[in-house]
Amino acid sequence: MADSLDQTLVRCPWCGSDPLYISYHDHEWGVPLHDEHRLFEMLTLEGAQAGLSWLTVLRKREGYRRAFAGFDPQLVAAFDERDVARLLADTGIVRNRLKIASTVSNARAVLEVQARYGSLDSFLWRFVEGVPIRNSWRSMAEIPASTPLSDHMSRELKRHGFRFVGSTICYAYMQATGMVNDHLTGCFRYDGC
Repeated sequence: MADSLDQTLVRCPWCGSDPLYISYHDHEWGVPLHDEHRLFEMLTLEGAQAGLSWLTVLRKREGYRRAFAGFDPQLVAAFDERDVARLLADTGIVRNRLKIASTVSNARAVLEVQARYGSLDSFLWRFVEGVPIRNSWRSMAEIPASTPLSDHMSRELKRHGFRFVGSTICYAYMQATGMVNDHLTGCFRYDGC
């Protein structure tokens, strides 16, 4: 894979010039993800991003990993009100009571999904029948904020007890975890994902 700081590469314009954003674009966004902890992490971060910029959340990612026990759903599901109060004082994360509480309740929902479907991975990837959707967008204006598929995923996640999983968040999640390849066709990562 190309060097993340190579400014001569053609990238999706949303990643701008910030090295953290470029690295995320070049190495993570759109790459199929199947790790249980990372899938929970990305669901949490996408929900935390609501109303904020993705770069703001990326800059707090390490704080989130520390605060939420490496996104181990078993550990996070055991968090109580004392943990929520502690996290509300943690400057390393977005200090929003609803978002923090949803991470704890989402961890519990993850455990229920794992018990019912075998894994969070198998539950989520069934929405795309286990195969990433490869779009062919040439400009950012063509990329939708949500789709009928993300509408369906949102409804199903909510039905299983998840919160902060609206259709737009679900579509961004599908892009981030590689269920959907929305790199522009002119981006050097398009074929790599």
